[in-house]
Amino acid sequence: MTPTLVRVGRYARVLGAVSMLMLLAACAATPYDYTAFKKSRPTSMLILPPVNESPDIKATPAVLAQATLPLAEAGYYVLPVTLVDDTFRENGVTTPADIHELPLPKLREIFGADAAVYLRVKKYGTSFQLISSETLVVVEGRIVDLRTGALLWNGSAAASSNEGQSSNQGGLVGMLVKAVINQIVNTTTDASFKYANLANQRLLGGGRVNGVLYGPRSPNYQKDQQPN
Repeated sequence: MTPTLVRVGRYARVLGAVSMLMLLAACAATPYDYTAFKKSRPTSMLILPPVNESPDIKATPAVLAQATLPLAEAGYYVLPVTLVDDTFRENGVTTPADIHELPLPKLREIFGADAAVYLRVKKYGTSFQLISSETLVVVEGRIVDLRTGALLWNGSAAASSNEGQSSNQGGLVGMLVKAVINQIVNTTTDASFKYANLANQRLLGGGRVNGVLYGPRSPNYQKDQQPN
């Protein structure tokens, strides 16, 4: 291959990569379509136990226990998660995956909520890399109208212990020692619980870009300037 062709090939790859990045950025900035959400305007939410796709068994209870507050602060009545969990157990349904498969009319009949919140924990826990340790929680969620079956909203959020931290403090040895210490402390104290709370706030809190709309108990109800 001639030098000219090599340079052209390199330029083409660079341009392709730049185009892909621009496309991803454009997709990330696309306003969410709130047509169904604004038409439904639910007042009450039923949070279902999250499906856990991480290896940590504490993920489901940790995320579930902290999912009520952001939705309540956003202006919704949220059914007590302990009451909901007890109801499922009394009816012989105990696993989140099975609960997520229950018919919408049945959930509406039993709980009377306007909408159900389906959560899925993609990442939960502390991992150790070569010279770093990170506690990461990633949660996906969707809100479905129990009256019509319409998807009202979906999104995802993450929270990490590495946010805002410098990566070169103390040199290589210092970074390695710090990573080991963080791994031990964060694992033994379940630091992921704190980041699950932050991820939930980012996912289900009102007033966020492409996030959940404010509910009727909020002074910002129908004032959120989210486009249709």
